[in-house]
Amino acid sequence: MSDNITSKIELNIELDESRVPEKLHWTAQDGGITNEEAKAMMLAVWDSKTQETLRIDLWTKDMPVDEMKVFFHQTLVAMSDTFNRATQDEKMTATMKDFCDYFAEKLELKK
Repeated sequence: MSDNITSKIELNIELDESRVPEKLHWTAQDGGITNEEAKAMMLAVWDSKTQETLRIDLWTKDMPVDEMKVFFHQTLVAMSDTFNRATQDEKMTATMKDFCDYFAEKLELKK
């Protein structure tokens, strides 16, 4: 019988009086991260029973819009890489990458 290993990722969100995030910190000790500050986060969890994605999208009120655009672009690129690893669907991955390039071009992220 094998022993189960548990890994913990912890998120701490400091809110203002209107419950708007002011500070985000995260810890993932297995990854060597301890109470690291972040300006934005996206978390998606698949609920197999309801066949839907549950999400938490948070960003601090001082997150600059230009950084948010880069954050979204990098997230889209990472999602296309993950999609490829999970499905090996090269054709759709290429389509997703094309969109990422279009997204970056329209937002003038690539110089």
